[in-house]
Amino acid sequence: MYRRIRDLREDADLLQRELAAYLGCTQVNYSHYELGKRDIPTDVLIKLAAYYHTSTDYLLGLTDIRKPYPAPRE
Repeated sequence: MYRRIRDLREDADLLQRELAAYLGCTQVNYSHYELGKRDIPTDVLIKLAAYYHTSTDYLLGLTDIRKPYPAPRE
């Protein structure tokens, strides 16, 4: 999981501090997410999935399909 969020960030040519600002945390805190030193809270995982237009399952390594799931119908 941690490798995926780093790879997505690097592929988007973003700095850790830019993602940290989007998430409302410090660069050090975000760095700990990428290094696996700190578990990623669910709300942060959801924000990352939305930002990268993917699914939380992809970020967690449960699927290799990067495309997000379709929105549920009401």
